[in-house]
Amino acid sequence: MKKIKINGHGHILPEPKEIPQFMKDKKLFWIDDDKKFMRQGTWSRPITDSSFFFKEKLEWMEKNNIDHGVMLNLSQLYCNGWKQQDAKDTIRWQNDFNASVQERRPDKFTTGFVVQPLYIEDALKEMERCVKDLGMNLLCLPTHFLNENEEWLSVIDDSTLPIFELANEYGLAIELHPYDAQKMIKLKDEYWRFHLVWMMAQTADSLHLYSLKDYANRFPNIRTCFAHGCMLGQANYGRRLQGYDGRPDLFEDANDPRCALGHKNIFFDTLVHDSYTLQLLKTRVGSSQIVAGLDDPYPLGEMEGVANSYPGRVIDFAVKVDILTQKESDEIWKDNVERWLGVEIKL
Repeated sequence: MKKIKINGHGHILPEPKEIPQFMKDKKLFWIDDDKKFMRQGTWSRPITDSSFFFKEKLEWMEKNNIDHGVMLNLSQLYCNGWKQQDAKDTIRWQNDFNASVQERRPDKFTTGFVVQPLYIEDALKEMERCVKDLGMNLLCLPTHFLNENEEWLSVIDDSTLPIFELANEYGLAIELHPYDAQKMIKLKDEYWRFHLVWMMAQTADSLHLYSLKDYANRFPNIRTCFAHGCMLGQANYGRRLQGYDGRPDLFEDANDPRCALGHKNIFFDTLVHDSYTLQLLKTRVGSSQIVAGLDDPYPLGEMEGVANSYPGRVIDFAVKVDILTQKESDEIWKDNVERWLGVEIKL
């Protein structure tokens, strides 16, 4: 019997002509006609693989035996710090585009939708539209957002509770993904440090608050996945316990973080880059809470052509060195992804 592989963390770009003109005119986001760069204001990033795009993505999936892909929103379009109308228009377009990807090939793609937590009423209306009108059940949220006072907040904040309450009502899957670290941390941007180090800290910070505020039990119908394995969140688990136990005066209204460890509604993807970090993840939360995630087609994802990388390398090596059993590997590729999403994928 063929082993089914569902990639729980991928990304897809629109064709240049699919991006509304207002986004380029306002320099919000656009793609060069030759599809070599994506751009935003004065920022640009090379498009390093053709599988960023719909047709080529399907070809890449076929080549690498990926049966289905969960496509998240574009991190560049979290709209942190944007004017309300620009954020509303851009998010609506992005969600419509993602919905069109799912509609074109529901056998191949499940897509997420995004909201901007600053504009809470817009966010709630967009959630309702995406669920009821577009048939989407995966909410993508930034780990942090910029509030009206230009302060960076974790998305796990009292001001965002209506988002989680509505997500709980709808029984949504949630993806928490970091971005904008270079805007939060006052350090020189060199050696890709914000992607390699600080984005990992952002996700760990969100897990810290998610645990202490007991979201997993307060919102029992939500299933939340933390991007990139929340690898620093795994490594500093002991330090968080030491702080909780050693300074109880700082945690008077907080839940014991031990209660969230291995919770059935908290998931982590496998994009941790080495199998021994995956081993720590398994030890911490159990293989049942791990979902396959490739972060394709970014070069920080498991992409062929980047050193000895290829899609699924970390999982394969973990099986080879007895970190994972074959059964656990198969569940990580399919069953666990479906439990996180709350649906059975129809291929």
